[in-house]
Amino acid sequence: MSRITAITSAMLAIAMLVMPLRASAAPKTTFADESLNYEIVYHWGLIWKHAASATLSLTASGSHYNSRLAARTVSWADKIYRVRDTLSCQMLRDGLKPLRYVKATHEKKYIDQNIVSYTYTDTATLGKCIVIRPDRDTVSTNLSARGPVYDMVSVYYYLRTLDFDAMGKGGSTSLTIFSGKRKENLKITYIDRREVKLRDKSRHEAYYIRFAFTQEGGKKSSDDIETWISTDERRIPLMLIGKLPIGEVRCYYAAQ
Repeated sequence: MSRITAITSAMLAIAMLVMPLRASAAPKTTFADESLNYEIVYHWGLIWKHAASATLSLTASGSHYNSRLAARTVSWADKIYRVRDTLSCQMLRDGLKPLRYVKATHEKKYIDQNIVSYTYTDTATLGKCIVIRPDRDTVSTNLSARGPVYDMVSVYYYLRTLDFDAMGKGGSTSLTIFSGKRKENLKITYIDRREVKLRDKSRHEAYYIRFAFTQEGGKKSSDDIETWISTDERRIPLMLIGKLPIGEVRCYYAAQ
């Protein structure tokens, strides 16, 4: 998974600016159609550069939700490393179980498409994973896991349904991510409630959460990712921070 794809999809679910609330609302169980915007900023020392933008949209269709995350670098970053990535997911409205996940990567000259089709048995979740590249043979992989399984889009809708107040500080939950042809374990830990300041200088009450990704055997897949989610009834991911080899990437929720 590319760094920008991981950062943008690892937040992601975010049309109006959320007003700060001191009292928390009940966790979400259903979602209205929405279109949520983010600004992706590269930070290293005194350098703060708006490097990319992303839009996450969700529409309901019968018994399903369809969600799409589109991320693209801005003009100055295009000259260094042009990115046009799209993640899409179809999931059941009941339980947010993913049915189909597609990650279309177009980064500089690199192009590929990862498609995961989900099926469910009484005891496991199965994933049929196909990787398509224009210059190589198609690769197919079968994955399976017990317990809750999501992808890099549906997991953020699941995250918005968690009752962090009931979980308590330091509480955590674990699940599996089918990310293209890879299976990763994700531990979500609730740290505490705190105020977060966004790029537009607005301040919001938020749940502060940490993501830890590991592969089978417990080896870390990447550095931990920090996320702040609004405490109001919309449970919008407000900010995300991910480390890079040099510096970090910050994803800020942006008003329409």
